[in-house]
Amino acid sequence: MSISENLKNIKSKIPNHVTLVAVSKTKPVSDLMEAYNAGQRIFGENKIQEMVEKYEAMPKDIEWHMIGHVQRNKVKYMANFVRLIHGVDNFKLLKEINKQAKKHDRIIDCLFQIKIASENSKFGMSAKDASEILQSNDFSELQNIRITGLMGMATFTNDINQVEKEFKLLKTVFENLKILKTKNCKLETISMGMSSDYKLAIDCGSNMIRVGSSIFGERNL
Repeated sequence: MSISENLKNIKSKIPNHVTLVAVSKTKPVSDLMEAYNAGQRIFGENKIQEMVEKYEAMPKDIEWHMIGHVQRNKVKYMANFVRLIHGVDNFKLLKEINKQAKKHDRIIDCLFQIKIASENSKFGMSAKDASEILQSNDFSELQNIRITGLMGMATFTNDINQVEKEFKLLKTVFENLKILKTKNCKLETISMGMSSDYKLAIDCGSNMIRVGSSIFGERNL
């Protein structure tokens, strides 16, 4: 099937309250434009430089999501346009995002990445760390960021029971942290689920899924 047909197929299977992020990393602008012309407006990239290049080449009504691991020294390159940063896994990174957002007179929405997988290669903070940050004075002073939810990546495994357990863990963490509302934190988004497991993720409470290969085909290495 074509990219536009793949998109139509996925959108027909997901509830209205679930946001579809089209994961376009490594894909050429022509592929993204096919998705754009089919109505897709939210794209996720995992390398800042690649996202910047696509942002400059494509229509300006696109929401760009940074879904990969973020190095602090590269935040400045996307601070003027990025809509949502999924992978905030420490307070130093949050401070840098706030600093760069302030330079552009913006508020940048962020998700805390919670470590739910058993793999050491996965990034993320603990639920305890997230709770402590949200209740700290240092966090309350950040005027140019807003924590709007949580993101998690399950273990890369064929064991569906383990994946389900990890998704449910993120949902539990979300419910526990949701009560910590402040002027720069209102948790509404749970970003979990990819091409292979987004249906399970939605069943476990996800309202934002990150789908790449099911839209664009296998990733170019």
